[in-house]
Amino acid sequence: MNQLTLVFLAAILAGLALLVVTNLAATFLSATVISLLIAIGAIAVIVFALALLYLALKALFKGLLS
Repeated sequence: MNQLTLVFLAAILAGLALLVVTNLAATFLSATVISLLIAIGAIAVIVFALALLYLALKALFKGLLS
């Protein structure tokens, strides 16, 4: 399960990178592409952060119950 957590963390960092890239590359990207990258990055961060929270809560309650 440790590898899955690292994959989710990498996905969150990739989503954050998409958000940062849109700020840095705003001069040569169109507004449509920037909006698309922001949406994809935000969705990736939210989805994988929720997945990490789920795994953490599952591990916490498994530890408390056993």
